[in-house]
Amino acid sequence: MEPLSQTILIVDDSAENLNVLSELLHPAYRVRAANSGEKALRIAGGPSRPDLVLLDVMMPGMDGYAVFTRLRADPATADIPVIFVTAMDSVDAELHGLGVGAVDYITKPIVPDILLARVQNQLELKQARDRLRNQNEWLEAEVRRRMRENDLIQLVSIRALAHLAETRDSETGNHILRTQGYVSLLGSLLGRHPRFSGVLNERHVELLARSAPLHDIGKVGIPDAILQKPGRLDAGEWEIMKTHAKLGTDAIALAERDAETPVEFLALAKEIAHWHHEKWDGSGYPDGLAGADIPLSARMMALADVFDALISRRVYKAALPFETAKAMIAEGRGRHFDPDMTDVFLEHYDDFRAIAERHRDA
Repeated sequence: MEPLSQTILIVDDSAENLNVLSELLHPAYRVRAANSGEKALRIAGGPSRPDLVLLDVMMPGMDGYAVFTRLRADPATADIPVIFVTAMDSVDAELHGLGVGAVDYITKPIVPDILLARVQNQLELKQARDRLRNQNEWLEAEVRRRMRENDLIQLVSIRALAHLAETRDSETGNHILRTQGYVSLLGSLLGRHPRFSGVLNERHVELLARSAPLHDIGKVGIPDAILQKPGRLDAGEWEIMKTHAKLGTDAIALAERDAETPVEFLALAKEIAHWHHEKWDGSGYPDGLAGADIPLSARMMALADVFDALISRRVYKAALPFETAKAMIAEGRGRHFDPDMTDVFLEHYDDFRAIAERHRDA
């Protein structure tokens, strides 16, 4: 720093000592003086904080140790270095002063050159600490910025891939946003259920919501004649349609293979893409899994996906009223859907309906 750009607060109940120290320091530094501990605390905590405090120990009322304790207890002044300047010249007193956290201990009578040298040393150390702290704060901010940027890129990439599948079926509209919302809400609600609370913490629910848009990514491999057929699919066409589950899993697995380190949400995305058409009673596809053998992520996606399919218009059907959809979900309890999961969904049905209405198709 330039001369007079650093401020030193001197604290002593003796006006003579304050004058001596002030005259000694003033040519090189801005000097502020306090003749009591209370005044010293007001100055130190004010808008122009000192860079260094020279603090007498033996003062009436609030002594130097009490002032030091108060300075350290206040986050605004905790980092200001303090040098004890005192007539207490015993080794025990010096050890005590350094032991409580003072950066130095100078005994009276003062030797001017020694005091100036020690003051300069401590100010240079403070400058170095401040530069290091500022650099660390900048680095931490930069890391946070880049993490947010990477997170945004990941989210945008997931959404772009999901929309790629969506463009093959132009009538799904906001299906991605709705199902993502259903999964997020369902995960948060199930996290309070004793059966699921051990798994569905906040981080896991976030990963599930991030993975959800990729549930139908395999539809990019299904021919338009089948995907956009206005009527019911025949047996052969249905077998082809069902392959979208494996196609989606294979596509995500390829992306996962290219990653240098494991990506948490891709593992969940594979589960969702592959098994979200399985049913609780074992009558689903592609593997005919039943009950808890179906991954939790896929069970959640199954409920979200079916609900949205019921209330949405498709090329092969009209949208169903919300109450009809609710009744059909209830009917699927223990057959298509996890019973406990269904109960939670039905208990909070109005919240799921609100998500559907918020992202309704134009």
